[in-house]
Amino acid sequence: MRSSLLLAPLVAVSSFLSLLSGAAAIRLIESKSLNSCQDNSSFTASLFNVVFTPDNRTFTFDIVGVSSIQGNVTFGIDVTAYGYKILTKNIDPCTVKDMTGMCPMATGQLDINSNIQLDQDVINQIPGIAYGVPDLDANVKIHINTTANPLVSLACVEADLSNGQTVDQKGVGWTTAVIAGAALVASAVTSGLGHSNTAAHVAANALSLFGYFQAQAIVGMTAVSLPPIVQSWTQNFDWTMGIIEVDFMQKIATWYQKSTGGTPATLLNTLTTTSVQVEKRSVGQLAKRTVDQTIKLLVRAHEIHSRSNNAAETVSNTAVVRGIKRVAFRAGIEATNIFLTGLAFFCIFIVFTIIFVALFKGFCELAVRMKWMKSDKFLDFRNGWFTVLKGIMFRMVLIGFPQMTILCLWEFTQRDSPAEVVLAVFFFFGMTGTLAWAAMKVIRIAKRSVEMHKNPAYILYSDPAALNKWGFLYVQFRATAYYFILPVLVYILVKGMFIAFGQGAGTVQAVALLLIEAAALIGASVIRPWMDKSTNTFNIAICAINFLNTIFLLVFTEVFNQPGIVTGVMGVIFFIMNAAFSLVLLILVLIATVYAFIRKNPDTRYQPMSDDRASFIKSQTQLTTELDALGATARGDTKGGYKHNLDLDDDNDSWSSDSMRHPSNMPLPPSTANSSAHYQEPPRSPIDPSVPLFPAGGRGAPPNYQDRSANASPAPAAPYRDNSSTPWQRGAGYDH
Repeated sequence: MRSSLLLAPLVAVSSFLSLLSGAAAIRLIESKSLNSCQDNSSFTASLFNVVFTPDNRTFTFDIVGVSSIQGNVTFGIDVTAYGYKILTKNIDPCTVKDMTGMCPMATGQLDINSNIQLDQDVINQIPGIAYGVPDLDANVKIHINTTANPLVSLACVEADLSNGQTVDQKGVGWTTAVIAGAALVASAVTSGLGHSNTAAHVAANALSLFGYFQAQAIVGMTAVSLPPIVQSWTQNFDWTMGIIEVDFMQKIATWYQKSTGGTPATLLNTLTTTSVQVEKRSVGQLAKRTVDQTIKLLVRAHEIHSRSNNAAETVSNTAVVRGIKRVAFRAGIEATNIFLTGLAFFCIFIVFTIIFVALFKGFCELAVRMKWMKSDKFLDFRNGWFTVLKGIMFRMVLIGFPQMTILCLWEFTQRDSPAEVVLAVFFFFGMTGTLAWAAMKVIRIAKRSVEMHKNPAYILYSDPAALNKWGFLYVQFRATAYYFILPVLVYILVKGMFIAFGQGAGTVQAVALLLIEAAALIGASVIRPWMDKSTNTFNIAICAINFLNTIFLLVFTEVFNQPGIVTGVMGVIFFIMNAAFSLVLLILVLIATVYAFIRKNPDTRYQPMSDDRASFIKSQTQLTTELDALGATARGDTKGGYKHNLDLDDDNDSWSSDSMRHPSNMPLPPSTANSSAHYQEPPRSPIDPSVPLFPAGGRGAPPNYQDRSANASPAPAAPYRDNSSTPWQRGAGYDH
């Protein structure tokens, strides 16, 4: 009764899942691999194809194996779905017309090619979900017993069953990739057109969506025995980790490995002699004894070959793949090629981005020259496009950091070849060091801003070079949460370490991910660091789903010893929950992307930021006349210009554009710019902290971060405004 109640949710959603996976026209259950489920099994198979079609009640099987069994036997067949036994039947080959060749069984090579007509009452025992739910979590186990003593099992073999339907669809991967990419392009274009608020929101949500897809792929890369439907669903997002199968690239990767002293794996080329078992919940115990069992099978096969002239020249071997190797096998990639594959696509991603930016620069120049576009469009991008490109490269490193962290650390454990280990060291430490240095740079700039102006947003947003080059680390957060990029980087690094180094301990991975995601959810909910309420809601919801996924992951480890059917049902629920959530996120991002392209002024869709960043960004065209003057005052855009004495950018060539050498950006003489080396007092802001930055009734002055002397000089008038800068200098929105 309890089992029937637990099966009810599967029955209810079977039709829905069939639509998502593209249901087959003919109902069937099939299996194409056979694995031993008993030590010292007297039967192994090198070919195993079994198809059951309920519409014509036919059970067709084609088996080629090696047997050391002699005499009359019976076959005990048990079919299990989602941990629930749905069919039990004993077959005596001596009483079945098409199996008389197996009565009695003889040692040597065994060829079985037959059809069996099952009774209708047997068909009725199989529930409808077996044909309707994609990625069927079912298996058939066959015990070969002697007729004289049915309790003595001579051999045991089992096979995973499939109904020909799956949620692993290329269309899902392409759709998610296109929408995420379109959103990033939209943020860049709208930023260039001056809609910085829209660009900031679209880019922040697109990158959060991309991070969620990466989290889904990471679940599939754990060493936990996942239900088939979970394996297939997470496989849809492996493109976010650079795991994409392309034939010629696999040949190049294999050649490179051989050329650098490595030994490529050949699992995909030996499928006719090796039975590959993709580890899932029902084979967890088998995985624990894979090595010993494989040795025993090889020894047993050698004995059979020695005793019989009819023995097969090649015997079946068993390989169990889990974690990252499971993902590689399902993607059609040899496990020894997965690091180079991910690295290659990361580099290709960067190269194509460089080419795209360069082509866009050329197109803009041609469009202006041919008068297809006004000369003031993307002006500063055209003048300082190389500086913009450097900022984009930093952003590409941030996007690929989760991918390369896992693959590089995993390569340290695999050591596919000396050259690949060197590449892993270079990319891992290079990317980690680059992002850590950039994050500390942001913190230094923010602290300097607080020291001088009592507000971190001042220099973070008024300095065009700092914003354009480092803004990708902090623009998505509110100004007072500029530091949150450090916890994000630590979160990615620690998570990647457990995935890469814990491939032999699925339970440890599950517990670690549960704690990590719990800490991320609590931190995001308490601090709420993102730029506004809607963005906080978007990201906290993602953190909550990631946390729920780790709870499911812990259940899949079977540490609670729950019934198998509970695990199977939870696998289906995992898929439904994440599919629905992904659909909602995709729709939200798609709507924002469409609005960014079709609306004349998409900024009206979003409220201004509450951290006063708009006041400090140069050339903010959306301000009113009064706020514009006050913003110019706050930025120091007074006659003669203002520039703090500290060079906040160690890379001075980032100031190379002509617009960044405008007089308004040049430093004042030492007497007015606080640049004297002997000046002991803290540097002062050009504005009086006692004077509010905004008029009464506005959003109020920026928060006061430290006590300052009440004798500070009054704020100067703001008759001057620098209109030479454009949104491309600001980098807002595109700098995520």
